[in-house]
Amino acid sequence: MEADKTNFAVLFECTAFLRHFEDMPDHRQQGKVAYPLNEILLLALLAVIAGAETFTEIARFGQSKIKLLQRFLPFTNGTPAHDHLGDIFATLDAEAFQRCFAAWVAEATGCPPDVIAIDGKTSRRSYQKRDAKAPIHMVSAFAARQRLVLGQIKVSEKSNEITAIPALIEMMEIEGAVITIDAMGCQRAIAETILKKKADYIFSLKGNQGTLQEDVKLFVIEQQAKGFKDAKIRRHETVDGDHGRIEMRRYTVIHDVKWLRERHGWPGLRSVIVVESTREFRGKTERETRLYISSLDLAAEVVAQMIRDHWTVENNLHWVMDMVFRDDECRVRKDHAPANFTTIKHAAFNFLKRAPGKDSMRVKRNRSHPPAFQAAGFAGIMGSVRLARAAAMRLQA
Repeated sequence: MEADKTNFAVLFECTAFLRHFEDMPDHRQQGKVAYPLNEILLLALLAVIAGAETFTEIARFGQSKIKLLQRFLPFTNGTPAHDHLGDIFATLDAEAFQRCFAAWVAEATGCPPDVIAIDGKTSRRSYQKRDAKAPIHMVSAFAARQRLVLGQIKVSEKSNEITAIPALIEMMEIEGAVITIDAMGCQRAIAETILKKKADYIFSLKGNQGTLQEDVKLFVIEQQAKGFKDAKIRRHETVDGDHGRIEMRRYTVIHDVKWLRERHGWPGLRSVIVVESTREFRGKTERETRLYISSLDLAAEVVAQMIRDHWTVENNLHWVMDMVFRDDECRVRKDHAPANFTTIKHAAFNFLKRAPGKDSMRVKRNRSHPPAFQAAGFAGIMGSVRLARAAAMRLQA
């Protein structure tokens, strides 16, 4: 009975994903649509979960698993060829697709995450030499502690992150969360957008905010020389070591920043954070000081963990997308197809991350050789249909 309930829950989650895309605009001529959009999305999602990395592999997956697919949706005309799939994904509205994705994640998680790390990543093979089109750059929002992708938005190049980040924040439910962004996103407009959504921010501070950085740096140097006797501060220290490397970090949160907020008109600014790092490795010592500004007024140990959490977007999302989903090798290039295909891969990422078991993401996705499409991951979601239906009938009885 417990197994039945579990399988029914998995099936419900998969169908709940499709429900959020019911209002997705489909600009094809309805009288000529042979493959409904919900069938296309189900096919693509499950194929990518099972290991597919191209439209050709998705098409082969559909051909080999058509009977299983028809247990859930009609697939009256079977599944489309790879070039037809590419055309469909190329014409889908990427922004609408990303909004639907964000709505699904918001319902699936049930509550806003504690820390949301926002960072961009370039899909290198999406570059079109013939048309001189730059590779696409996706800005993603990553729930650092839940390890889930919350949303993403496409920009033409990294410098456009500044305008894309507010749009990404607007499409998500972030009330009560803390948004962490590197120096590229340290902008007043972004801070205002976060505060309007009833969230907080921690921004890395570098040269793109020249006068602000200069004032903060001078203030910190002065206070360090005086031992911070004129400022209200909180401190926290950590020591990490592995493989012969020892790293010590000192976090200093300075709370007396009203003058700084007023002088620079920075929305919601309540603290400056100084992170001093000392790394010892093979007889060499490296020192680095990083500066942050924040709307938070919290203990140093709490803020320290949030700053550390930001880097999960590199290690737990970007690295996985490259090494497990082969993102940098993806040659999908036409129109909206690269952005939409990335959204599908992020959905597959979330499904695999939430799947039970202690196996790595790579093992969950590649229990079978992808071209054979035996796909244990697919069977785990789809192969439970009879048990799920039986559970549903018993619940109704």
